Amino acid sequence: MSLTFVTGGARSGKSSHALRLAAAAGRPVAMIATAEARDAEMLERISAHRAERPAAWRTVEEPLDLGGALRGLAPEEFAIVDCLSLWVSNLLEASGAATVEALAAEAAALAARHPGGCVAVSNEVGMGIVPVNALARAYRDALGRVNAIWAEAADDAVFAVSGRLLRLERA
Repeated sequence: MSLTFVTGGARSGKSSHALRLAAAAGRPVAMIATAEARDAEMLERISAHRAERPAAWRTVEEPLDLGGALRGLAPEEFAIVDCLSLWVSNLLEASGAATVEALAAEAAALAARHPGGCVAVSNEVGMGIVPVNALARAYRDALGRVNAIWAEAADDAVFAVSGRLLRLERA
């Protein structure tokens, strides 16, 4: 199978596209969720995402060890990683920026080699103004590098905007 990387802004259709790819794969699906319900609003978002998925799909909640979650997949499972944006945020909070790129390269390679196929979702946060504080700039920069790593590892990459998809060509 292959790895598809889907990026775009908030509410752009990224996750919906990932769900369609998984449904079309004709395989058992494992949803690797990186979000943590740390407040009521996030709990509501997680509940809404769960309601969008078929009950038969397996959910793996893993906020930090994405590589471990990918290694734990059955070979026939199609994987959805949703989302890299929260995973990077979790990593920065847990261990700082030093290991983020290495962990991203390891996880992207595992996803690309997974025989059941994989789609990874991530926000594009580098197209706006330069953030005013150092933490926000560090996050934007780290996520930009992680997105580039995953896009390079992917067979296909798309940019979602306003519910539409644009195919991303290699440089």
